Amino acid sequence: MPANEKTARWLDGSVTDNSATKQIGIVLFPDVEELDAVGPWEVLSFWTHRFPEDGYAVSCLSKDGGPVACAKGLTIQAHHSFDDAPPLEVVVFPGGRGARPLLNDDTYLDWVRRQRTTATIMTSVCTGSLVYAAAGLLKGRPATSHWGSLDRLAEIDATVDVRRDERFVDDGDVVTSAGVSAGIDMALHLVARLAGVDRAREVRRGIQYDPEPPV
Repeated sequence: MPANEKTARWLDGSVTDNSATKQIGIVLFPDVEELDAVGPWEVLSFWTHRFPEDGYAVSCLSKDGGPVACAKGLTIQAHHSFDDAPPLEVVVFPGGRGARPLLNDDTYLDWVRRQRTTATIMTSVCTGSLVYAAAGLLKGRPATSHWGSLDRLAEIDATVDVRRDERFVDDGDVVTSAGVSAGIDMALHLVARLAGVDRAREVRRGIQYDPEPPV
């Protein structure tokens, strides 16, 4: 395929060269908080589509590969199931009210543990960090979550160094972020780690992420 044609097809999302790219997977589950997943998706998909030369692709996963009804009524169609997803370099595990049942769901916990052995970076947004804690990923490590779930994070694993005032916590191969909109910051930080600060700034400008809350 000619380079210009391939680039065009990257931009419209119609091609993903699994053999040549490192894969980022965003996990979807029933009652996932929309922005926990879609915020990082906006950052990471803008980056990977606009700059395919960086060598990354991003997709969404659900347990069975089907559509997922989110917490506030949005339905998102996954690209892959857990079983047919490509090997992942980076995992993004969102939160939301649907994360609570997963704390006792061996299917999800075992999947997270398996990914931990193969993925280079495990990231979470909001209460996704509770799932990581329940799976044993945060033992003795610094981490954060939604402000309303920080005490629950400590209850799940008392060894976690709970960071209550940080938007995201980068502990090398595990990166956790606070609630909802903090996932956008975490995703931009991830771009900076993987492709450099200048690239992350290009992405931030491209999605016009300049938060100035009116209240």
